[in-house]
Amino acid sequence: MLERRSSALVRIAAPLKSLVQRFTYLGLVLSAFSLMFLGKFDSVPIDRLRVEVTEVMAPILEVFSRPAATVSMHIQNVQDLSNIRDDNNRLKQENIRLLQWQTVARKLQSDNTALRQLLSVVSDNSEKYITARVIAGSGSLLSNMLIVNAGNKNGVVKGQTVIGSRGVIGRIFEVSNSSSRVLLLTDINSRVPVLVERNRTRAIMTGKNTNLASLIHLPQGARILPSDRIVTSGHGGAFPSGLPIGVVVSKSDDGIDVQLFTDFSRLEYVRIVDFGLNNLLEINQNEYVSKRVVDDKFVGK
Repeated sequence: MLERRSSALVRIAAPLKSLVQRFTYLGLVLSAFSLMFLGKFDSVPIDRLRVEVTEVMAPILEVFSRPAATVSMHIQNVQDLSNIRDDNNRLKQENIRLLQWQTVARKLQSDNTALRQLLSVVSDNSEKYITARVIAGSGSLLSNMLIVNAGNKNGVVKGQTVIGSRGVIGRIFEVSNSSSRVLLLTDINSRVPVLVERNRTRAIMTGKNTNLASLIHLPQGARILPSDRIVTSGHGGAFPSGLPIGVVVSKSDDGIDVQLFTDFSRLEYVRIVDFGLNNLLEINQNEYVSKRVVDDKFVGK
């Protein structure tokens, strides 16, 4: 009897289950269309109904979203741990290399100090500097200059070196009471004695009114390679020696191009440095003027 009743219930329940599933699917479709249709109306009751439904459904959606958020958070934590592990390994390798270079630098510093004492080398004048903000700039085909908010009242003098965050960018060209103009190394009127740091080859770096500069007056047979670092040579007294400028980026029949370390498009602050070379510049200029006067009188005779 029980088996007959259970089989009868199964025969009755199966069609009912199928019927309920069909009507449930149809009801969900109708509900979706009804909600879409009601959403077209902007009446106040519809808005209130929408707000009520949102308030009722928000806690439910929050409960269902928590597991997904938790899984996502754990996945992100695993990824972060993996990235931290990679960064840690990379930093360990860099630390090892830096420690090696630190040992080399200490030895070179010790040797340099001993050699300077042995040779009685005259030490350079201690530099003084101020920090100024770039307030204007021109990067045209006619000139490459910056204007900074420091002038005579701040101790700025024509000819002083201007340095960015990564190297030399130019020198003070004109000075007023509260501002100064900086002639950039990329200006076509700029001429700077430089050295190729690798083999100490001397050259003159000239601007091109672009983001690059060029090396000229190289000695015969000079071996210049891309990626060679360029530093100031100190000749002429305009700049001290050893200041970083840029790196060689290309070498062709048209010349050798140098990319400066400083990105002028992102330059906000500069250092105006007094290396104590102003007197030297004045002496050189006076000697040059005197020599020209003597030569002119000699030629006139």
